Amino acid sequence: MKLYNFFRSGTSHRLRIALNLKSIDYEYVPVDLRTEEHLGAAFRAVNPQALVPALADGDLTLIQSPAIIEWLEERYPTPALLPATAEKRAHVRALAAIVGCDIHPINNRRILEYLRKALGCDEAAVLAWCGNWIKAGFDALEAQLAADKSRSSFCFGNAPTLADVYLIPQVESARRFNVDLAPYPHIVAIDRACGELDAFRRAAPSLQPDA
Repeated sequence: MKLYNFFRSGTSHRLRIALNLKSIDYEYVPVDLRTEEHLGAAFRAVNPQALVPALADGDLTLIQSPAIIEWLEERYPTPALLPATAEKRAHVRALAAIVGCDIHPINNRRILEYLRKALGCDEAAVLAWCGNWIKAGFDALEAQLAADKSRSSFCFGNAPTLADVYLIPQVESARRFNVDLAPYPHIVAIDRACGELDAFRRAAPSLQPDA
């Protein structure tokens, strides 16, 4: 497999974690968002949407990290990233969606570039924007995590799930945008527990070849 990604991209980060958890080898293909490489013809031939990540497996090229991770879960079901029952799967998917639907998309690079270039926002305003939506999502996540008395060190149960795959890159992003994590002890504890696992450590942005 070839993984087209950018070291600091949250969606790329989550896909690296999923691939590592499932022990799937891949070729790292960097796409430099800083130089707008993703907007060029070469990468548009891979993904016409001009977004990372994209995963190529032979003649098949997959885009959109939620779809890719669900494909991995179906194609490589062990270890499972989703629980066994429909109700528990819905819970884990909801935790992941708080990040994947309500935090990350409105803090994505192209949104921030629009704030800077089209709306004339300075960096203080951009940081305030990011912090507002991260805090709103983390408030909801922290409440959900606190209410689940049956979980262990992770978002659900006693092993990483889809929810952890989504959460950890968002914690990385929160730190980059100077969000105070003190109000979120459960999230911080999960980040610490995941950081002890090789699959999460190897996926860290700072350890990627294009960092």
